[in-house]
Amino acid sequence: MSMYYFGTNLDNRFAVPDFWPKPEQTHKIPYEREEIKLEVERMKQRRLEMKKIRDEMRGRQAATGGGSDGVTGQADDEMRS
Repeated sequence: MSMYYFGTNLDNRFAVPDFWPKPEQTHKIPYEREEIKLEVERMKQRRLEMKKIRDEMRGRQAATGGGSDGVTGQADDEMRS
């Protein structure tokens, strides 16, 4: 089943405002050496922050006796390090 629409106001009738992100909202790929170093450092910091949050959550789960035994997460942490 298909639907066809014929008319002169197609852009106004079927346009979705702000559908595509603006250039300043998209990710800019670093090309310069210094930009690449800064991006790698930012990624490392984010990874360490997320690891710290995961460790805190696991510590709380272990303290309350809930959650998993931590075996599955341990292998993931070793691979990332």
